[in-house]
Amino acid sequence: MTDKAAVVCIIPSRWESSRFPGKPLADLCGKPMIQHVYERVLRSAAVTIAAVATDDTRIFDAVAAFGGRAVMTSALHRSGTDRIAEACGILVHRGSPVDIALNVQGDEPLLKPETLDLLIDPYFREEGVACVNLIENLEGEAEINSYNNVKCIFDQRGFALYFSRLPIPYGLQNRHYKQLGLYSFTRETILRYPAMAMTPLEIAESDDMLRFVENGIGVKVALSPYKTVGVDTPAEHEEVSRIMETDPLFQQYRNL
Repeated sequence: MTDKAAVVCIIPSRWESSRFPGKPLADLCGKPMIQHVYERVLRSAAVTIAAVATDDTRIFDAVAAFGGRAVMTSALHRSGTDRIAEACGILVHRGSPVDIALNVQGDEPLLKPETLDLLIDPYFREEGVACVNLIENLEGEAEINSYNNVKCIFDQRGFALYFSRLPIPYGLQNRHYKQLGLYSFTRETILRYPAMAMTPLEIAESDDMLRFVENGIGVKVALSPYKTVGVDTPAEHEEVSRIMETDPLFQQYRNL
């Protein structure tokens, strides 16, 4: 991978949500949530272009209204990674250079742009990296035992061995890591994904990274020092709204 690699950040965004329908367009300090994510992504010097991948015209039109780039994708995707793959294919077909594709969730309006470096750097430090997934430390029994937190174990080289909703590994104190919804792929890897059938462990754990693991494609993990604050519920939306008001980065771009 060369230093001039084209890095494309794709932000999957759906209207439907069991706990918070329409959350991509929920107002946060005067802007829809998806706009905060988009603007923070573009504050990374490493990102060439950003695009919102959606299956909803309301989101597509909102992105266009604030001057962003959006691509319409199928409403039939079973995973966010399938949506990323389709969007990446659309961008390649339109002539956009893509060497590395990032996946940043549209419900992370407090994303630190420097987090994206963690998804990009491994491709330049090591040979043969095909996919990178961020992880963070889990703290306390509630976080470790939560079904909603996918746990990750990895080998001595930093490649994922398994992802599970169960609290793995057993018996090791202070060694539990949570899989984050922040991934990156080489163009070849992500475009190959839809052609691979869903795998038994992927289905059992409801985790699409296991499709790569089960097909022998190494998933490099990178430990993030930044605690994520996502929005899955209206209550979390209110909490993030309060944090946003005093967030230094938001003060820099709030009038853009």
